[in-house]
Amino acid sequence: MTLSRKISEALQDAVVRLKPDVLFCIRQGREEEARYASDVASNTSLSVFDAILQNLEIADKKKLPMCQDTGMFVVFVDLGRSCPLIPAMIEKAINEGCLDAVKKACFRCSVVSDPVFTRNNTQDNLPPIINWNLVDGDGLTIQVLLKGFGSENCSSVRMLNPTGGPKAVIGAVCDIVRLAGGKPCPPIFIGVGIGGTMERSAYLSKHALLRDARTEHPDPAYAKLEEDILTAVQALRIGGGGFGGRVTALHVAIEEEPTHIAGMPVSVSINCWADRKAEIVWEGEDA
Repeated sequence: MTLSRKISEALQDAVVRLKPDVLFCIRQGREEEARYASDVASNTSLSVFDAILQNLEIADKKKLPMCQDTGMFVVFVDLGRSCPLIPAMIEKAINEGCLDAVKKACFRCSVVSDPVFTRNNTQDNLPPIINWNLVDGDGLTIQVLLKGFGSENCSSVRMLNPTGGPKAVIGAVCDIVRLAGGKPCPPIFIGVGIGGTMERSAYLSKHALLRDARTEHPDPAYAKLEEDILTAVQALRIGGGGFGGRVTALHVAIEEEPTHIAGMPVSVSINCWADRKAEIVWEGEDA
């Protein structure tokens, strides 16, 4: 099987079926909300969880998209420095794989070629957004987010005071989620990028959404910060569908890297419950 074919099949699957880690978080969130079912808001939020699970069952059975907004292709390429495939070959395979998936599955064409004036639809959901990352070794891993814009429109950046510490980070994330309210179709997944520069923190926040949602940050300090952010977000009581339940977010993932002494960039990328992602590992096949 060629690399482009593997990409196509992974994307066709991602649009109709969630990964096990995402399903785990949704079911866990439902159980948490069910503990407060006697509360009117939680009971209404609980019905949203039930509708989500029913929707996923229908999507899987009928091989139809779980959401009408099938999103943009946001691609992350981890390319081994000794990989025999050249970037141009990989880029070609990504474009061909994305196009084939759009043709074979019920992807909605949602990409416009000009963002301001003509806004003409490209009619094929291309081009994908490709992020390149060089890594050690000779391997190749491609990860893709199907990024819907109900949640993307609620993502944001904050340039914080460098001495703000964890409290400022928690406050910034909560402000962004509070402003979003029910618009990103909660319960949500939250990616937080801290450090680098403004645009780099945004990249980190997107990449954080690729992490297995059943795991925490390997650094205990950042794992604690993830937990504290999640607790603070749940206290906002936005709830499933924005109906005021106890579970607003299903997971918080942080990625961080060095930054300038004068700043602390913090970006928040929000994904709705339809946290659709795909992973393709190259195993020596042709592109």
